[in-house]
Amino acid sequence: MPATAMELSSLPLVLLLCLMAGSSTAALPALPGMDRVRQQVDRANRHGPSIGLVMSYVAEDTALQASGYFRPWHVQPFIDLYGRRFHIGSIRGVNVIYALTGQRRLNAAVTVQTLVDVFTVSGIVHYGTAGSSNDSMSFGDVSVPKLVAYTGAWTWKKYKSLKEESTELNFGQFNVPNGGENLLGSLKYRNEELYSVGKPMEEVFWLPVDSAWFKIAEGLKVNLERCNDTFCLPKTPQVVHGLKGASADMFLDNAEYRKFLFREFAVSTIDEESAAVVMTTTSPGVPVIVFRGVSDLAGGEPTWSSTSLMNLASINALKVAVEFIATIGRQMSTPLAQSSKN
Repeated sequence: MPATAMELSSLPLVLLLCLMAGSSTAALPALPGMDRVRQQVDRANRHGPSIGLVMSYVAEDTALQASGYFRPWHVQPFIDLYGRRFHIGSIRGVNVIYALTGQRRLNAAVTVQTLVDVFTVSGIVHYGTAGSSNDSMSFGDVSVPKLVAYTGAWTWKKYKSLKEESTELNFGQFNVPNGGENLLGSLKYRNEELYSVGKPMEEVFWLPVDSAWFKIAEGLKVNLERCNDTFCLPKTPQVVHGLKGASADMFLDNAEYRKFLFREFAVSTIDEESAAVVMTTTSPGVPVIVFRGVSDLAGGEPTWSSTSLMNLASINALKVAVEFIATIGRQMSTPLAQSSKN
């Protein structure tokens, strides 16, 4: 029969704690195979600190596998954890653990959080493709944003506020042929709740990448590719530093909304994961940098197929990421890159 409160109170403290611990263990059994995974993780961490490298689309993963940059660790080339494969090896002599996150915010955040919590990583490098919202950005160019924002959190309102300091999207402005009121009302963009180590929760809209890593990225000299297997761009792409990026859980293929984001927020690239990657690393203070290759115009694309351009954009973003990782390896006396204050 279960013990009464009086009987439990008469037990020695040590025995009581043992009973409680036994009950907790029985209620929360270990996941099958986790002992073996823990041993693999310990072995990987003894290999030394690594740079965490993440990408979102299969095409971006394929670009890395085909490039020959990544050299798997022969002792243990990968670990399967929580449904994802974490590849262990090196790029240009620098320890790297890379993983395909999957698309959109939750997948990106879960993968990065796993890297930060489970493995000994000194920072996160994120590369991939993006849509362009800035006419000065050309196909194949690589953006290294200084700030990113999550633009998919809204308060949906019935009417536009007369005096509203924050940015609103008023649907009535897009009525055709003339603007006016619209039953859809308006969207007010919301801040994110950022929880950071040693700080109270704060509401933020813009999330900065690591300032020290961004400075290193500014000094990179990378020759980007102009051609892939099917065609060549009219001019050689370039690396552009210091712009802004926007993320949301949607694939943007709407010219008017693209123009609105550029006009109101001055964002130059649009994707689905960058803000989640930066926010996840900002909380514990882990350095992070983002490289996004332009594969399409986010709404309206008169010339090339985005499917064909994704390959070239992935290759170029990867080239910049690889050069950055190599530079980190040369400049730091140890692989552990120290984060600076943003």
